[in-house]
Amino acid sequence: MIDYIKKFIADTEMVLRNVPAEEIAKAINVLQAIYERDGRIYIFGNGGSLALATHWVSDFNKTVFSHNLEKHPKRFQAIRLPTTEEELSAWANDVGYEMVFAGPLQNYLQETDCVIAISGSGNSPNIIKAVELAKTHNVPVIGLSGFDGGKLNELADIKILVKTEKGKYEMVEGVHAVILHLITKYFQDYFDHLVR
Repeated sequence: MIDYIKKFIADTEMVLRNVPAEEIAKAINVLQAIYERDGRIYIFGNGGSLALATHWVSDFNKTVFSHNLEKHPKRFQAIRLPTTEEELSAWANDVGYEMVFAGPLQNYLQETDCVIAISGSGNSPNIIKAVELAKTHNVPVIGLSGFDGGKLNELADIKILVKTEKGKYEMVEGVHAVILHLITKYFQDYFDHLVR
């Protein structure tokens, strides 16, 4: 059992060492520009990636400002799509699961906004549909994917690819969570005037 644990940790360390730092830096620059122009950040994913999207919204809307809440009246406007389970089930049941992200996104998306799409495989049809919609609105698309990146990595303007063997969802989702916390911590420090 100890060997299994050590191997998992070693494999994770190897994947983390190959995370594309330049693409993460580009994502930070885009997110800062969205903040400065009062744009919105729409975040979505399936399964574990939907859980991560929800976590990201919480961290962006609260955690990055939590040290000095009263000093930052202006905040990120991060929104998980769909915004409710009722909305998700309505789109899935009435229109089709491939529209659960693109449908709500069509209601809100403006040219001042950006999209963060999270997909382990990079090939989920509902993710791709929403990304294609975002591209027609000329908004930046930040794509977090795994394995070989799939179609999401081809379409995204910023390609945060966690390269692993196909099927290693636990590794991809874990490293995506690390990237979320890295970006959250960067902005927390930035707004605390520790990063300039």
